[in-house]
Amino acid sequence: MNLWSYIAKRVLLMLPTLLGVICITFAVIQFVPGGPVELALMELKGQVGTTEGAGRSASDYRGRQGIDAERVKEIKALYGFDKPAPERFWQMLKGFATFDLGRSFYHHKDVWNLVKSKLPVSISLGLWAFFLTYFISVPLGIAKAVREGSRFDAASSMLVLIGYSIPGFVLGVFLLVMFGGGSFLQWFPLRGLTSDNWETLSVFGKVVDYLWHITLPVTASVAGSFAVMTMLTKNTFLEEIRKQYVLTARAKGLSRNAVLYKHVFRNALIPLVTGFPAAFIGAFFAGSLLIETLFSLDGLGLLSYESVVRRDYPVVMGTLYLFTLIGLVVKLLGDLCYVWADPRVQFESLSR
Repeated sequence: MNLWSYIAKRVLLMLPTLLGVICITFAVIQFVPGGPVELALMELKGQVGTTEGAGRSASDYRGRQGIDAERVKEIKALYGFDKPAPERFWQMLKGFATFDLGRSFYHHKDVWNLVKSKLPVSISLGLWAFFLTYFISVPLGIAKAVREGSRFDAASSMLVLIGYSIPGFVLGVFLLVMFGGGSFLQWFPLRGLTSDNWETLSVFGKVVDYLWHITLPVTASVAGSFAVMTMLTKNTFLEEIRKQYVLTARAKGLSRNAVLYKHVFRNALIPLVTGFPAAFIGAFFAGSLLIETLFSLDGLGLLSYESVVRRDYPVVMGTLYLFTLIGLVVKLLGDLCYVWADPRVQFESLSR
């Protein structure tokens, strides 16, 4: 099986997977109480937020509270619920095929434009988290593998494990209290990615202002990921160092650095390289809701949470469609990277 045949086969397998995820989520949404129609009716009676009214259907409001039936029909038509579920599902699929994700019930904007407006925050957190994790953890893991059992290995292991054991939001609260003008120092701002006067700053001033704002949230979001990547790198290198070909290379007179960087390095990096696409994309779209809330960052995590709470179904389905599609493509890229990193792997084995 050649490259293009493998890609074509995987793309064909993506379609039923994507359709299944969308279909199941759409079906579940139909049975969730407190939808947009019910919330609109609750607003008419001033009952938004009450537990008693959240689970009632539209007919309950007509019968018990005297809301005009024509008014109920207008509200249903406004949100598209005047059509049967199969028809709404088919219209949604046709829109998704052209990347028309619909229009938000709450924000009154196209979902695609809404997602793009939240991307700067997610990209900022994701890029910094990704690059800091890889460019610190990989060299640190290599150093720990070479110095296994030393004081450096023990001390660094203790530090990364302490960072791993502290939840990101707890570390974020600590950083705000210590350095964000809480009870001690006011070195960093409390909220946002930029200052109010960012547009008036020079290019250098904008860069400094951005880095000043992003320091605390990035630190809180990446502290835990250092441990996983560092220990994975260390264990992978240790496994390669103990193999027979390393002993043979050393017996032939090669120096430790030559063996490490010419032989061990490539083989040990295979697990890291294959996870590179997933980690790169995942860093953008797996932002912490708590981190965004804590530092008042309006990103995709907060958007997704608010959409579920407010029953903003176009945003829920649109973001689910995008994230699922991106996840499937990233999985394909990960398999291709695996073959690129290790030519011994054939496409036939990956497709089984």
